[in-house]
Amino acid sequence: MKYLMLVCVDPDFTPGEDDGKPDVDDWAGEMDGKGIRLMGDRTRPSSAATTVRVRNREVLVTDGPFTETKDVIAGFDVLECEDLDQAIEVASKHPMAWAGAIELRPVWPWGDE
Repeated sequence: MKYLMLVCVDPDFTPGEDDGKPDVDDWAGEMDGKGIRLMGDRTRPSSAATTVRVRNREVLVTDGPFTETKDVIAGFDVLECEDLDQAIEVASKHPMAWAGAIELRPVWPWGDE
């Protein structure tokens, strides 16, 4: 099953000197090597986001993110995992799980109801 993994920054968190946080390049290399991480990248700051809505056939474009939140989406990965338990294990090894938050969302393929 595919999962979208949203990598979020917690601006209020201050890491300790030796918190044991893994290295992101090591994490990406391990997950790429296992065929779990299908793709992923960083995203530009929320100030670079554009939100698009269509209301009454009119395209409305606003600068900024869809939601107002102090947590910032800093990146994403698409994972191929056996189940949610494996996705949680993979997410827990990502360095931002140690300093921010990881949100996992199962991908809902077209045609599946």
